[in-house]
Amino acid sequence: MLTSDEFYTEAQRQLQARHDSVKLADVVVQAIVRDEIEPPHVPFIESRDFFFLSTVSAEGEPTVSYKGGAPGLVKVLDSRTLVFPNYDGNGMFKSMGNISEASKVGLLFIDMETPNRVRVQGTATLSADDPELDGYPGANMLVRVDVTACFLNCARYIHKHTRVAQSPYVPNEKGEQPFPSWKRIDLVQDALPARDAGRAAAEGGIISFDGYVEKLMDGTS
Repeated sequence: MLTSDEFYTEAQRQLQARHDSVKLADVVVQAIVRDEIEPPHVPFIESRDFFFLSTVSAEGEPTVSYKGGAPGLVKVLDSRTLVFPNYDGNGMFKSMGNISEASKVGLLFIDMETPNRVRVQGTATLSADDPELDGYPGANMLVRVDVTACFLNCARYIHKHTRVAQSPYVPNEKGEQPFPSWKRIDLVQDALPARDAGRAAAEGGIISFDGYVEKLMDGTS
């Protein structure tokens, strides 16, 4: 179990004092913050088909990324370890690059229908040959997180949504997925990795950037 001094920073403590919430913050840590994933949180985390991942660079520059997939996207291996895949993206590797040099991560799991949410903090590593990678067809690497904190979070500001459909870009059991529209943009054709070079013509043809934006705005990208 984490103590308040272990969980909060000095700056957080100063703001708690300024807003008369030191006692409340202490009670919250005692009540819900743990240094491991407790059994009630496991099915919730493993049933999610998306989560938000926060990372920082070695210089402290932050970024946050939406990570989506099929239900079971994240696997809890034990109370202090979880894993998730990295799928084909836009080639920037912002989150994965940050993990490789700074390792600190935050994961936010949200159920927009109930609503409910769980937050996880930890230290992450990347691997292209982790045995768990076999469970994620189409993934190019696996992220393994050593959990340092896990806690429920108040859901009162979560707007209730209804899930309509899974993204068609989630890799199937063979690791196959549709060719994304952004890889058809004329500006990127000479910069695509070898595995994607020349595919646009057979995947609907090359489009302009403005054409892609139109697809993005009307939900057909």
